[in-house]
Amino acid sequence: MTQCASGDAQREWLGYHPAMSRFLSFLFLCTASLAAGAAAAGDIFYRQDPGQSVVISNVPESEGFTLLIAAPPPDTLPAALPSSADPQLRAALMDRARSYVPWVDEAARASKVDARLLHAVIAAESGYNPAALSPKGAVGMMQLLPATARRYGVANSYDAQQNIQGGARYLADLLRMFHNDTRLALAAYNAGENAVWRYGAKVPPYRETEAYVPRVLDFYRKFVTALL
Repeated sequence: MTQCASGDAQREWLGYHPAMSRFLSFLFLCTASLAAGAAAAGDIFYRQDPGQSVVISNVPESEGFTLLIAAPPPDTLPAALPSSADPQLRAALMDRARSYVPWVDEAARASKVDARLLHAVIAAESGYNPAALSPKGAVGMMQLLPATARRYGVANSYDAQQNIQGGARYLADLLRMFHNDTRLALAAYNAGENAVWRYGAKVPPYRETEAYVPRVLDFYRKFVTALL
């Protein structure tokens, strides 16, 4: 979170005020450095405090924040996303997956999420690579962002067992949030729950997300059925 102080921020915004243009310029300068990384950081919000400060954050942790910059859609697909249609990849994934079945089963029981769905997400997210690291900083088997890892008590995202447990708890929360609609939960896992709400509780029209949801479901129906 970045906090920027402005001596004019506390003045009333009713009609023309000499401080308004200075405040807008100040706000632009404060957000310019954040805007360049908006795709990685997500939406950017601001809150005008009663005192002499404007708080700018990509994590609105309390009420009173207003959306300032919407993150651009993740419309560029990574170069090599796993696909259940590739027989060689499917065989390699099958070999890797068998090593993690006990940990996935354990996380599934604890979170009450279908183990087959967890396997499908892991296959699509990382191909069962506990050292996977995305350009946006998502880590490990279920590609947890640092904030998500902290939220779900994952101390080391490179630890496959911890990562699976944290990802399972997150997916369980998303399933509850979207009333067990698997498509929406998966869309939220990929694009963030705010994006799903922003588009009226529908899969956001992002190319990556629109490809991701059917990919996971394809793994669920084909690959995981063969595995389990």
